[in-house]
Amino acid sequence: MRTLSRTATAVALSLALAAPLAAATAAQAAPTPSAVSASIGASSSASIGAEPIQLPRPTGPYALGSDTLHLVDHSRRDPWVPSQDRELMVTLTYPAARSASGRPAAYTTPAEAPVLLKELGVDPSRVGDVEATRTHARTGARPAPGKHPLIVLSPGFGAPRYSLTTLAEELASRGYVVASLDHAYESLGTSFPGGRLLTCVACTAMENGAPGSRVTEARAADVSYLLDRLTGPHPVWRHAGSIDGGRIGMAGHSIGGAAAVAAMARDGRVDAGANMDGAFWDVLPPTGLDGRPFLMLGADDGHRPGGKDRTWDAMWPALDGWKRWLTVAGAEHLTFSDEPVIAAHFGLHQPALPAPRAVELVRTYVGAFFDQELRGRVQPVLAGPTAAHPEVTFNSP
Repeated sequence: MRTLSRTATAVALSLALAAPLAAATAAQAAPTPSAVSASIGASSSASIGAEPIQLPRPTGPYALGSDTLHLVDHSRRDPWVPSQDRELMVTLTYPAARSASGRPAAYTTPAEAPVLLKELGVDPSRVGDVEATRTHARTGARPAPGKHPLIVLSPGFGAPRYSLTTLAEELASRGYVVASLDHAYESLGTSFPGGRLLTCVACTAMENGAPGSRVTEARAADVSYLLDRLTGPHPVWRHAGSIDGGRIGMAGHSIGGAAAVAAMARDGRVDAGANMDGAFWDVLPPTGLDGRPFLMLGADDGHRPGGKDRTWDAMWPALDGWKRWLTVAGAEHLTFSDEPVIAAHFGLHQPALPAPRAVELVRTYVGAFFDQELRGRVQPVLAGPTAAHPEVTFNSP
């Protein structure tokens, strides 16, 4: 993840390119969630005596449940490995009943943990710290009563879905069902059923000149397919009745944030979107987003008006609904992911904005945005600068 931050700054603050790794084997039919957990969730003896990473506790009133889905879109070929159908791994983090039981969900799979350490430049002997890390969600927990808005999270290029866990857990604790996506062949290492670790074939394509819009278009199609499978007439998730299909949002980090606007342009079911520090690769149609709201939240160093990434200046007038352009002083590109928390655990470089404060600010503003736009709850923190959050600038170009 630390390697990604340096590269992302050099490539329009949105793409993190890694050395090509071998493509994975053929895709398989999607198993049940329990089968996925059995095939990719095995523990390792390396975690014995480890010091787990302490993920920040979510602040909302709900306990958390976690489920994992493997989805295969047989109607669409993968844009990076055309011999395969498009695959997704999905973590669903959702409000759970307080009495719900279940084991705490692992942060990564054993196969993914060494990949994370390699990108951080951490001694591989510390792999047990990652393997022993647990989230605040319990696997298979009984959902809380009622229907809850759905929020889709898409990670940065080269990053896995677990890189947005601190945000996913916060949103779920506030009463949202959160679907965190791994887009096949777009991360440095993601576990798929059958013992497969899919690597970043897309990174090689981007190094060879493929445009970023190829990523955002594919991810937008992924989101439409996901919504079909979660909110359509034959949902694949056993707790799909917990989802309010009439209230759907999407947020993403880096190119995952750019994909949020692409998904909204493609699919009218996405009611609100947020881009966290990602350069835009798409141009909106003349109708904009048909009045739907959008939040731009980024590092002040790169995403202030007239800053390093001019795509925000170009996108701003095309956003035709409620909108905010917020920048955070002291933030870096990966401030908007779990990286600050992980880096602090391993004693790595910390930006001017400390990890606890970074987590607090991202949770505060993204959470407030969706509370306002999907629940109709007025959020004074979005009205303008506040003394409680002096790092945040409201930009009005």
